[in-house]
Amino acid sequence: MTNYFNYFTEIEEHFHRARGTGLFLLSPLDWALIESWKNSGVPLPAVLRGIDAAFEKWRSRRIKTRQINGLGFCAQAVLTEAQRSPESSDSPKSSAPPFPEDDVKRYLAANAAQIRAQQAPEFHEIADSLDRLAAAPADDLEALEQNLSVLEQKLVAIARSRQTDADALESRRDLDAQLRPYRGKMTAPQLAMLEQQYLERRLLESGNLPRLSLFYLR
Repeated sequence: MTNYFNYFTEIEEHFHRARGTGLFLLSPLDWALIESWKNSGVPLPAVLRGIDAAFEKWRSRRIKTRQINGLGFCAQAVLTEAQRSPESSDSPKSSAPPFPEDDVKRYLAANAAQIRAQQAPEFHEIADSLDRLAAAPADDLEALEQNLSVLEQKLVAIARSRQTDADALESRRDLDAQLRPYRGKMTAPQLAMLEQQYLERRLLESGNLPRLSLFYLR
């Protein structure tokens, strides 16, 4: 797992290099797609090779109708690389901690404060749990990540219960508009996971609520 704490950053930087057009901001859909790859256990090297393969195919075209403006264009190539990849997320991992314990504790405490700032009683239990995790030794990051995953699921459930029908409909419309160009490039399970990740990410962002996974500790 420790090899994957930079999963998001490495994919973002690799996509920027492959695109070769300087500063380019990934969209919420792009981040959701990265998260779906991570949650599906797609090895990081397979993702990077898939990005390269997609750009090589695009550059080989005699007629290029448009620039590649999102990771969705690379989704099929990433899936192909993942299927042929000898790596797995269970490969031997480095024993060195990916970040200092003090950084982990500050990250947990900051997320607890951000959640508690919403001043909604429903969130207080999650903030209290984060404070307890911040006060405990952070020597087992695998177990900590599992705890954070459970807490984030609770956070999403509470945020969804507070979401208005109008906001939910707007999120769904935005998702459908962004996904339209990529539906033919992804499998049904990929699309389902991507939709879930996108909607959850947008739900938390709109409520000014943090992602809790250690993958977001950069």
